[in-house]
Amino acid sequence: MSEDGTPERDLVDRIVEEWAGERPDLDLATLATGARLLRIGELLAVELSRRLERLELNAGWFEVLAALRRHGEPFQLTPTELLKSVLRTSGAMTSRLDGMERAGLIRRLQHPGDRRSVLVELTPRGRTLADRAITSHPANEARLLATLTADEREQLSALLAKLLRSLEPRE
Repeated sequence: MSEDGTPERDLVDRIVEEWAGERPDLDLATLATGARLLRIGELLAVELSRRLERLELNAGWFEVLAALRRHGEPFQLTPTELLKSVLRTSGAMTSRLDGMERAGLIRRLQHPGDRRSVLVELTPRGRTLADRAITSHPANEARLLATLTADEREQLSALLAKLLRSLEPRE
């Protein structure tokens, strides 16, 4: 709320207002929802990137480290399993893994059950970095969502989960 008690306006409010003047026939409420989801995603990604830069990580590397770490001992996945375990799709997984291997965060091993496949394994250095990054992650998320009450966060999460399930490709 602003000082005079009126709700504060955001960038999307201004965009919707402009479209209302030009194209009142459009479903502007739906446009506003989609635009806010995109904008929030961008802002959250920027904030996550800032936090990860302090650890000399980027979001792509963090996703791989986190996927390997949360799968537990022996902290190994195939590249295909990794792709299914990260939040973003990536045609650049090979180059991402190359950089992480050069940095000593992962190593590639011959898959013992399939000579045509490899396993990506978290190194001790990678595990340490993954643990450091994930330790601060929940507190950062809580800080970013602090404007919402606990009930609002639960409601929002449930609604976003419903929407995400409807949009994600079926396996």
